[in-house]
Amino acid sequence: MSPRPNMTDPAMHESARAARKVLVIKLGAFGDVVLAEGALHDIRLHHSKATITALTTPGYAAIFERCPHVDVVEIDRRKPRWQLPYLLELRRRLRASDYDLVYDLQNSSRTAMYFRWMRQPILWSGTAPGCSLPCRTDRFKTVPVLDRLAGQLADAGIATTHCQQPDPGWMADDVSGILEAHGVSDGFVFLIPGASARHPQKRWPHYARLAELLIEQGHQVVTAPGPDEIDLCRSLPAIALTARGDCLSLFQIAGLATRAGFVVGNDTGPTHLAAHCGARGLALYGPHTAAYLTCMDRRLEVMEVPDLPLLDAGRVFETVVARLGPQGARA
Repeated sequence: MSPRPNMTDPAMHESARAARKVLVIKLGAFGDVVLAEGALHDIRLHHSKATITALTTPGYAAIFERCPHVDVVEIDRRKPRWQLPYLLELRRRLRASDYDLVYDLQNSSRTAMYFRWMRQPILWSGTAPGCSLPCRTDRFKTVPVLDRLAGQLADAGIATTHCQQPDPGWMADDVSGILEAHGVSDGFVFLIPGASARHPQKRWPHYARLAELLIEQGHQVVTAPGPDEIDLCRSLPAIALTARGDCLSLFQIAGLATRAGFVVGNDTGPTHLAAHCGARGLALYGPHTAAYLTCMDRRLEVMEVPDLPLLDAGRVFETVVARLGPQGARA
């Protein structure tokens, strides 16, 4: 669905462009943070002389601290609304910062509450009722994520040069030492079998068999277990990559994606990261959400089925080998 023509007063756009203290709200989740990279890039270009602050949750602070489009990072611990002392302190901090302009890229009922907290009038881009730069995209929550972001920025008077093409390559660490320590060469198959514990329905259960089939064909197969995925990855006949025994950081996972010959993953943040770091690969989707809404299909091939547990490992294997070739060489 295309965004409606922008009907906001052009004078409002000029006032927004002159802002010197800009707040961008992006609380999560990880895949959404990755997808917002292009929007942040366009906001940075539009407000080249402004101080841009990102408001995010603790788990993503390190990403925004490294992000070249952000100057300052503020933390929202996202505590529940019944923890009134925390909310009052957060409201105090937001008001005291005297932001000229806010881009709410989270667009939730919680961040609409933040809009009501701010000293009015304030320039605010988003879906909060009554905000001065409203996003007019039809059926906002049923529009693909990147189209939503592009529509919001266009409605705020920003050119969307990068919004539809996020490029988090700046996240990628050099992982040469990790690969060498595990005897892994470029062109490996990188499996991403996990997903958020809150969304077990996103996990395809046959990665072990897929790994066996790939290894039989002479491919090196690796995983990079997160803290909640150690047992899962140990169950696979694959090389579990760690850094001196610790789980790899998101920056190291981005580095792996740039060295992989092929990625196979669930609908989860690391798969989105790999896709937008330029990896080739295959994403596995059940009925939990449509792949086009997450924009995964714009970067990776997608295998979308009505019941993930019934998706046969042999079918996935044949698709991977057809794309990768028998020796795992990069195209």
